[in-house]
Amino acid sequence: MHDYIIIGSGIAGLFTALLASKHGTVLVLTKAALEESNTRYAQGGIAAAMSPADSPRLHYEDTIAAGGGLCDERAVEVLTREAPGRIRDLLALNVPFDRQGSELALGLEGAHRARRVLHAGGDATGFHIEQTLCRALRDAGVEVIEGCFVTDIVTHEGRAVGVRALSDEGSDVVETHLMLGRHIVLASGGAGQLFSHTTNPLVATGDGLTLAYRAGAELADIEFYQFHPTALAIPGLPSFLISEAARGEGAFLRNAGGDRFMLRVDPRGELAPRDVVAQAISTEMLRSGATHVFLDLSHLPHETVRSRFPTIDAYCRKAGLDMTVDLLPVAPAAHYLMGGVQTNLWGETNVPGLYACGEVACTGVHGANRLASNSLLEGLVFGARIVDRTTRETKREPAHADANAFRISETATVSADLGPVEKPSLAALQKLMWNQVGLVRDEAGLSAARTELAVWQHALPEPRSPVDHELKNMILIGNLMATAALERRESRGGHCRRDFPGADSQWRRHIVLSKAAAARCAKEFI
Repeated sequence: MHDYIIIGSGIAGLFTALLASKHGTVLVLTKAALEESNTRYAQGGIAAAMSPADSPRLHYEDTIAAGGGLCDERAVEVLTREAPGRIRDLLALNVPFDRQGSELALGLEGAHRARRVLHAGGDATGFHIEQTLCRALRDAGVEVIEGCFVTDIVTHEGRAVGVRALSDEGSDVVETHLMLGRHIVLASGGAGQLFSHTTNPLVATGDGLTLAYRAGAELADIEFYQFHPTALAIPGLPSFLISEAARGEGAFLRNAGGDRFMLRVDPRGELAPRDVVAQAISTEMLRSGATHVFLDLSHLPHETVRSRFPTIDAYCRKAGLDMTVDLLPVAPAAHYLMGGVQTNLWGETNVPGLYACGEVACTGVHGANRLASNSLLEGLVFGARIVDRTTRETKREPAHADANAFRISETATVSADLGPVEKPSLAALQKLMWNQVGLVRDEAGLSAARTELAVWQHALPEPRSPVDHELKNMILIGNLMATAALERRESRGGHCRRDFPGADSQWRRHIVLSKAAAARCAKEFI
């Protein structure tokens, strides 16, 4: 019996584990190597009001403004107020944030009104944070099991008490293990592998979402998926993130005709919120028939570009491009899930003993569109609050109440007379999600996707390996995402409906999915 079982090894899981290790026994489970997570590939940085010219209040206002009217103001206040303290924690662990002289170097990104984005190694922020936290965790002697795939949250009398997991014992045999814990913390990251074009690594398959859902926890806002505007789009190569910090340093977006188009869309130009920029790029691509637009850094000082973005520069060179001279072909790619496992302000879910933090969680801070560089920060702030909560003898607070909820069936029905059904594949799933549940959606596509995904759910054989479980998990999450997206009859933030353009004040509400209720719940936003 461990005091904490933490699933995932990105910034949320590692930081939570490190803090929790001061209060009890901790077990970290990760399905790949400890260092492999979305955090490792984060380029831009981490936002916090660390400058005299900035303030938590200004950070709060920018986060609210970007969130499309769906942010939980209490959660945003917690995030922005506690941000400087969590940065000081990272500095104490010797995360090598870049400096200008003796001061922290602070970058600017879209929808921020102040320079508040800390970065390390230019554009290798996530890598340096991940390495530092992994080293600190090992130095603290925290128990870690790598290559361990969690298949179920174990509950007893409605409380999470442990996990079941598969581990590869170095042979063809995959063994099942039962591990018990007082506090089960989901920090398993996002689900970018749902889509054929994504900036996420292969491990981002939404496993934590399905673990929570099957255990009776609620999922909220999962129709809001953020598509990063600028992923390098070269045929034959996977999508590669071109950090928003590049636009923060002055890069321009140009269409196929060479024109800057963002100023026609938004007065903030290239530094408009991500949903605005991604949808504008999509519109330009449709108008021209091109598969991309261009990011132009050629007017910026060459040495500044190379020193600020060494990782991107190296990747572009391998692809045959010089980012200081050449126009970079870019297109949107799936990047970040704004919704997730619904929690209160202390990381508690509606299932006692089960907590969530980081991208897998829906704390309410992101609303319909995440402000750039708030993701790493969220993992730190709410991971710390979970530890704080579990080490104080206080009455448990409920997760977000659903007093005004109404409920209907949440999945598409499937005819009993299906005939032969082809076994689903990852490639087919990714293509379906990209085409029908991607950046721009409509009723016909979403309805077709739900039916196809429901058919696949019925067609799947019982999973035996981690890869089988991943596919099963992604098909379930894809179906739930399509369900929520079909219900939301408007366009808001990361959810864009061509048949319902524009936001509708009647939809200033959350959609919550719950297996326990076998229903879709919508509630007024208060």
